[in-house]
Amino acid sequence: MPSEDKQIILRVLENYTRTGSASDEQVKVVSLPDNKTSFVEQTGQDGRSIMLDEYHSDGKVIWAAYSSRSQTVYLSAKSSR
Repeated sequence: MPSEDKQIILRVLENYTRTGSASDEQVKVVSLPDNKTSFVEQTGQDGRSIMLDEYHSDGKVIWAAYSSRSQTVYLSAKSSR
């Protein structure tokens, strides 16, 4: 993963874990249901699989990925269940 993509994810994750807000001024942020580790991103009639990586932030486990195609960060919190 390019370092720029990782920086975007880390910025969004930091904001998300501290404020609970899945938003960012520079990219679109989509909060997925808990415990999702993959997502099919639809672009027109095409779909592509996005695999989320596990991140640890402020004692929480969150899966996240960045799609440069749609400039979107996908987030999924690990449920405590």
